[in-house]
Amino acid sequence: MTKPEQLDAIIIGTGQAGKPLAGALDDHGLKTAIIERGRVGGTCVIEGCTPTKTMVASARLAHLVGRAADYGVLTGPVSVDMAVVRKRKRDIVDSWSAGSTRGMTRRELVELIMGEARFSGPRQVTVELPNGKRRVLEAERIFINAGARALVPSIDGLQDVPFLDNASVMELGQVPDHLLVLGGGFIGLEFGQMFRRFGAEVTVLELTPRLLPREDVDVSEGVAEILVGEGVRLELGARVESVSTNDTGDILARFTRDGESLEASGSHLLVAIGRTPNTDTLNPQAAGIDVDDRGFIVVNDRLETSVPGIWALGDINRGPPFTHTAYDDYRIVRANELEGGQASRADRIVPYTLFTDPQLGRVGLTETEARERGYDVRVAKLPMARVARAIETDETRGFMKAVVDADTDQILGAAVLGIEGGEVATVLQMAMLGGIPYTRIRDGVFSHPTLSESLNNLFMGLDG
Repeated sequence: MTKPEQLDAIIIGTGQAGKPLAGALDDHGLKTAIIERGRVGGTCVIEGCTPTKTMVASARLAHLVGRAADYGVLTGPVSVDMAVVRKRKRDIVDSWSAGSTRGMTRRELVELIMGEARFSGPRQVTVELPNGKRRVLEAERIFINAGARALVPSIDGLQDVPFLDNASVMELGQVPDHLLVLGGGFIGLEFGQMFRRFGAEVTVLELTPRLLPREDVDVSEGVAEILVGEGVRLELGARVESVSTNDTGDILARFTRDGESLEASGSHLLVAIGRTPNTDTLNPQAAGIDVDDRGFIVVNDRLETSVPGIWALGDINRGPPFTHTAYDDYRIVRANELEGGQASRADRIVPYTLFTDPQLGRVGLTETEARERGYDVRVAKLPMARVARAIETDETRGFMKAVVDADTDQILGAAVLGIEGGEVATVLQMAMLGGIPYTRIRDGVFSHPTLSESLNNLFMGLDG
């Protein structure tokens, strides 16, 4: 039997929580092993934020070139070389992953171990190495940052067709003739618009009656209007029953809506209906770690699992599935376990951005949520067509919306569907973090002409 190696800490996964945590543990003199089964960097760097936003930038440029005549600039026909788009994406991912690897290997007390980790006891992790050997590690502190992956639904025939997920769709060397997108969430909509701009026909099949059902109706409809305006076909309320290939090699998706049987066909199928945690290979039961009905690790607001001395950070703990959330998880654990703090994820304000073009920047409560919680709500709304900077750049689609507590003048939440919506929403988040009432922003002096300057006008609308 292999004798366990004794360490101060073990980290499973090199994502946006695991990587900085390894550095913090090293700074505190703790001998640490960090285990990675794929590529260093986690979902964000390898198959999430970094590569997708790199490709979104290429798609936006193709879109702008196609609109060049609107700005008085004459160009020829627009074509897209997917091989070049893909190479640019790969080069950036390779650079970031290599940089992360160098950062960890420079650490004196941190060992990066490439292999598959699984629990083999309450404080014990066994690592299957690429060469077929194994190492058994033990530590008093174990941090799980193993992330999540694309969820594959149980749809008749799906396993028999060559479907794509969020990672493999970015490896296409040519633009699809017609991309079917199963799922109208963040991933599906970003890729749907992206490939439409690259020149593909795109059909999005979404189960719910409207896109982004957690958003207010006007926000959902605004996003849908933008996508339809660019030629994306939306099939809402579509329950996909089966998929298959036809005689020409196309993929056929059969779905029902309101009792009617319908179908859509395309050359490629992207499955983007959600994420599932990477706990299936971790064997958490060997350590006594509780998981929920979907396999996510159960944690408290300090990110502690059911086993003392074991924490779960990032997507695997079923928190908001964003890179910035995972990094905040690291900050919480660092503060509590290394600095003697009392940090918690309770009541933290978690923003997010849908990187369609224009973006949807979101923070805080929706109007619907605020009313359901009993707030006396005032709503400020401003079309982007009335924003000077948007007019000057001919980017007038969308609107700004803020939800205000009528009793305190505090901003409860905001949705900015417009050019650089994520950046503008961040300004409002800063006001929320600082407890700044909307009146201070209404009366603030901002540089002209900027997008954030329009927040003056947004909140002046509450004076009428």
